[in-house]
Amino acid sequence: MNISSFVVFVVGTIILSAVSRRSLFRPRSHGFYRFFAWEGLLILFLLNAPFWIDDPTSLGQIISWILLTASLYPVLNAVFLLRVIGKPGNTHPPGADFIFEQTAQLVTSGIYRYIRHPMYASLLYLTWGVFFKHVTGASTSIAVIVSVFLYVTAKTEEREDVEHFGERYNEYVRKTKMFVPFVW
Repeated sequence: MNISSFVVFVVGTIILSAVSRRSLFRPRSHGFYRFFAWEGLLILFLLNAPFWIDDPTSLGQIISWILLTASLYPVLNAVFLLRVIGKPGNTHPPGADFIFEQTAQLVTSGIYRYIRHPMYASLLYLTWGVFFKHVTGASTSIAVIVSVFLYVTAKTEEREDVEHFGERYNEYVRKTKMFVPFVW
């Protein structure tokens, strides 16, 4: 790792720590695990950044750009729906990092009709998009670890959502997939 990558890592870690500050002291919260997913994604990005535009017509680069592009819609649609339909506010116990996460209404329309965790799906697609920029043993390991942290984050958030929304959330889980519409 060169000095500029190290500086970006340190600054990125400081920013992610500040954003996640409340969750880092609550290991049972979804934000705790999300922090480690973000950190892994930062490391993966720094590892593969030097190869970002190498051989642009290679299969790996094409897959990468498809995944990177696909990562945009889920997060944009999810944030919009949570803000408009979810009626964010202080409806959850303290500890959630973002107001838009603290919804009073369970959102089940738009992308939420198909997947329960579009923001984590977006991070998953982003992770694998960055991974395909330069496939190595190290990048494979990091991408798998980030994916596991995203899965644990989603399962932890589901536990929190059952506590908040009750049986209605369990019913929603039975009707939707976790990250990939119609698949998983």
